Amino acid sequence: METKKVAFYTLGCKLNFSETSTIARSFKEEGFQRVDFKEKADIYVINTCSVTENADKRFKSVVKQAQKINPNAFVAAIGCYAQLKPEELADVNGVDLVLGATEKFKITDYLNDLTKNDFGEVHSCEIEEADFYVGSYSIGDRTRAFLKVQDGCDYKCTYCTIPLARGISRSDTMKNVLKNAKEISEQGIKEIVLTGVNIGDYGKGEFGNKTHEHTFLDLVTKLDKVEGIERLRISSIEPNLLKNETIELVSESRAFVPHFHIPLQSGSNELLKKMKRRYMRELYVDRVYKIKEVMPHACIGVDVIVGFPGETDELFLETYNFLNELEISYLHVFTYSERDNTEAAEMNGVVPKNIRAKRSKMLRGLSVKKRRAFYENQLNTERVVLFEGENKEGYILGFTENYVKVKAPWNPELVNTLRKVKLSEIDEDGLVRFTFKELLVN
Repeated sequence: METKKVAFYTLGCKLNFSETSTIARSFKEEGFQRVDFKEKADIYVINTCSVTENADKRFKSVVKQAQKINPNAFVAAIGCYAQLKPEELADVNGVDLVLGATEKFKITDYLNDLTKNDFGEVHSCEIEEADFYVGSYSIGDRTRAFLKVQDGCDYKCTYCTIPLARGISRSDTMKNVLKNAKEISEQGIKEIVLTGVNIGDYGKGEFGNKTHEHTFLDLVTKLDKVEGIERLRISSIEPNLLKNETIELVSESRAFVPHFHIPLQSGSNELLKKMKRRYMRELYVDRVYKIKEVMPHACIGVDVIVGFPGETDELFLETYNFLNELEISYLHVFTYSERDNTEAAEMNGVVPKNIRAKRSKMLRGLSVKKRRAFYENQLNTERVVLFEGENKEGYILGFTENYVKVKAPWNPELVNTLRKVKLSEIDEDGLVRFTFKELLVN
């Protein structure tokens, strides 16, 4: 019998990538052959995201892309959007199956019949049923893996649908995280990025109930001791959950790198309260100062939302000036988009879309300036680069431990190696050139 082919497309966050990888491995165990999404496949699986309006729109174009390659292929939608709006996805022309939060990991159980359906078949639970944990990690390229340690969120931020899409906060067991980390390191992968919905909340729901044996600090302490992992990176952590002890551990760590991504969302306390964030801007400043005090060379990334209801010109400028003065390295700017079933969608003070776009552009410009200043500050220092596997128009790219992106003429021998370099100059494309010092690890 001919081997069935499956292809995957992932929208959204690192967590989705780690879950797609795990689901792909379950297909492999069932005898499917994984192919690239641009190739002809019998099944196309699209892992959806619901964080922004744009991610919703992209889903339809991805479905069209799959149908163009193989009009007879079976198309399945999984992930956050599939949990929040299953009927809406099922109505998209070409979609055969929609699986919600708990069903996605059992997708192969739903594939007994790959005949195209006239209407998308929906299997999605009430989100309250998403109270068990499924561990996952991604091995997409040879250099880096995303390791999921936590899922769901108990926060009630007024703009966010993630608790509705992923359920309550729950964690992997410490034993399983360490086992997965070991498995990853044994495959020659040099860097692990810890991921989750709210990873600072790690420990909660570790045993399928409310007992709480471990904390995020325990997790990073134990992971730091796993042999074979050269680098560990914390993906994104809430400022109120990033404790000084964790910052100090990273500063003295064997494997954790000096790079933090800390969501801010607004530099205005008035808006932070409306967003129901769990901190004020003063706490954020404290975290940045603490990181820079113990790791002056650390890279700090920031998430920020523009155009939230009630964001006047004055409040936007408060955010802009706050970020401008803060010693951070780059921004991820999100333009606020109304999401169904969120408090913010009902709020007054709606910001016109053209103003949202203008503010977004201003903050993206600030991000370019911040990154440039951070890179300039790193010139003439010695750093360790992990080189990536792709030939980018005759160049090989890599990242230093503190997330400076570097480039050099393509050399396949460098792929997945760690090299000590001296950063020398910023190229016209904004990437950093360097001179080699020595080979660290093959």
